[in-house]
Amino acid sequence: MSDPIRFLNAIGQALSASSLYAEGHPARQRAATSAYERLHELQRVNSRPSFSFLDHDVIYKKLMLRDLRDWEWGLRLVGAGIERLEFGEHVPRVEFDNFLTDVLQRLVSGAAGDNPERATNHPSIRFGAIGVRGDGGGVGGGGGKAAADGDSQGEPVSPSLLEESDSIQTIYRKIESGEDLDASEAESVVASLSVAMHGDSEIVMPLLQLKEFDQYTTTHSINVSVLAMALSEFVGVGASDVRAIGVAGLLHDIGMTRVPMEIVTKEGPPSEAEWVLLRQHPISGARMILASDPQLDLAAVVAYEHHILLNGGGYPVLHYPRECHYASRLVQVCAVYDALRTRRYHREALPSENALRYVEDRAGKDFDPDVARSFTTMMRQWDRQIAVVDTNTPIRLSRATPRSLAAIEPDSERVSGTSGYAGSF
Repeated sequence: MSDPIRFLNAIGQALSASSLYAEGHPARQRAATSAYERLHELQRVNSRPSFSFLDHDVIYKKLMLRDLRDWEWGLRLVGAGIERLEFGEHVPRVEFDNFLTDVLQRLVSGAAGDNPERATNHPSIRFGAIGVRGDGGGVGGGGGKAAADGDSQGEPVSPSLLEESDSIQTIYRKIESGEDLDASEAESVVASLSVAMHGDSEIVMPLLQLKEFDQYTTTHSINVSVLAMALSEFVGVGASDVRAIGVAGLLHDIGMTRVPMEIVTKEGPPSEAEWVLLRQHPISGARMILASDPQLDLAAVVAYEHHILLNGGGYPVLHYPRECHYASRLVQVCAVYDALRTRRYHREALPSENALRYVEDRAGKDFDPDVARSFTTMMRQWDRQIAVVDTNTPIRLSRATPRSLAAIEPDSERVSGTSGYAGSF
């Protein structure tokens, strides 16, 4: 059992003992002492541990703790509005005990407890709903002020899209250096994005905007994952399959790591010889995914098929024509849209409506007509709620405020993807 899992289990035991025994009882003190000792053990390898409780998953730093899938205490913490937990380097024992009491009060009452000041009286420990810290205005709604006033939503904490972007860049760098794909890292990113998308009554699509050309792969991967999950939900795909499609969207272009960067960032369209290399990336991606984790078979299929067109065109060329997987057809439309909305070295970005018209024009030829129709309907339905998101924008998850759709406005400096048409790869 790893140190993070030992610590969280000790936290669960301490909370259980606290709910059974009065303050000062020896059993309650022993459980708290054990949890505090486990924290110190964990901090020997990570001085500032952090955890996110996302849906049914527990994330430690950027890694999904698979052994804690559907962990009872994690689900209870999320239900009480505790989605993020962060520890500083030096946590005094009295502060740790107060933290346990505050969490127990929140679990019992759904609020910060009887003493509103006590909930913020642990500067070395931050916990609460994932949200935005600030001056109470803007996208975040009242994060900073609410925490100071002892608001029942607790102290919001702010993982940003920068964390997910960094995670994807790390995955790609590892693969480029010859390491295998770590499926749990990709699943953790998708888990974070999935939670970021959902609010009380509306869906938010935190599509990413970047200005540096060399980060196009990261941006495109995240955007396609978000779009694919949104489209999957829109057409009624089951929850577990939505997440799997999100992973497939995140990894669909992983084979581009085998294409020389000078080809990808070339000014002007690729030469015929360069196209030969570019057209190998679906095959390379599928092989890398399957070699890393056979459980990612859907992601491997999507990586292989996402450039195969409905009319039989595209690449790779199938020796025996067949219908592509439904997930591939979903991801394909999302990838093309995001690529068209991106300025590349050899062409400008298209406005959203132009990109949607392109999808409509190619429906029944390049794209599954039902999928294309669902995608354009979805995007236009939510087009009135557009906002620009970048890597420094914290993920807004406070349940107190409805979410709006976050998409991408035309930006001559925005770069995202390599997978698509009309001059894209």
